[in-house]
Amino acid sequence: MSLTILTSAYRQRLRSLCRLQRIQSHMMSSQVAPDVLLEKVGCAGVITINRPKVLNALNLTMIRQIYPQLKKWESDNETDIVIIRGAGGKAFCAGGDIRAVTEAGKVGDPLAEDFFREEYILNNAIGACKKPYIALIEGITMGGGVGLSVHGRFRVATEKTLFAMPETAIGLFPDVGGGYFLPRLQGKLGLFLALTGFRLKGRDVQRAGVATHFVERQKILDLEKELVCLKSPSAEDVSRVLDSYQQQSSLDSEKPFVLDEHMSDIDRLFSSSSVEGIVQDLKADGSEFANKQLETLSKMSPTSLKITLRQLQAGAALSLRDVLVMEYRLSQACMRGCDFYEGVRAVLVDKDQSPKWNPSTLEEVSEQSVDQCFSSLGEKDLTL
Repeated sequence: MSLTILTSAYRQRLRSLCRLQRIQSHMMSSQVAPDVLLEKVGCAGVITINRPKVLNALNLTMIRQIYPQLKKWESDNETDIVIIRGAGGKAFCAGGDIRAVTEAGKVGDPLAEDFFREEYILNNAIGACKKPYIALIEGITMGGGVGLSVHGRFRVATEKTLFAMPETAIGLFPDVGGGYFLPRLQGKLGLFLALTGFRLKGRDVQRAGVATHFVERQKILDLEKELVCLKSPSAEDVSRVLDSYQQQSSLDSEKPFVLDEHMSDIDRLFSSSSVEGIVQDLKADGSEFANKQLETLSKMSPTSLKITLRQLQAGAALSLRDVLVMEYRLSQACMRGCDFYEGVRAVLVDKDQSPKWNPSTLEEVSEQSVDQCFSSLGEKDLTL
């Protein structure tokens, strides 16, 4: 190989690294930076969610920027992989811009339809992406942030990752394809996470099956550099790089999975076909663990709990595409109801943590009202 070719390859690699560093410094310094940065670095299309002051909350404008760029990179011969990351270190993406959706829903603004519709279309595109899609889920990863990551081929957690789907606490349900990935976790773990909003941290996010890899935070920058400098990588090549970084990451490896001692309890206590049955089983068990879950469930929207159980029961046998069609129907049912607005008020606006759910008990939530949430929207159904 001639020196000229070597020098050219080295220069190209150097340019890629410089561009990556430019993105990082831009994220740190710019006061009026765009909400999402979309850049080509080496072999990679790099998406940076860039709203660190609001924990990288996802809004409709960002969705409308990410989706066409993802489709473009997918068909671009010069782009081999897609990397998505969050700016600021505190959050990958803490969720969707719920306040904006709430305000829109109250006054019948189309944003309450458009946001969920276009977010789910993006979630489906991530799940169907033909190129290796690598989500670096450092920091808070909840709700909409889960949708941007969990359906991709690779999800890399660090010791700073905090994962949860806490939607039942705000009168919603674990959407963005939660009905697809949650029932596919081990045993009843997904249902437990969905109903209780239990938080997983660090290596436990990978142990639960939400992340595919665990890499220590201090190694993430080197990992990114190595990924963007790969030459025409296949999914196997990416997997090898991620595996090697995981093998170098021993932090917390000696600690057991946080729910390890409770997995058999979860499988047993969350196996009923109704939420009332689960509550009954928890009461009958009477252990400290069972009582803690009872206390948690008592704070959640009864309607949300019933919708969520049905969502996961149905989703276990559906494709991601069909789950998202179902979840769009559920999202619009929540927009028509009252618990979502009350939940957002109590948890995010007034922060009194005392929502007044309506209906206020599980027994008052009829099967008919749950059925209605799943019914077709006709012409307004989500089409993928």
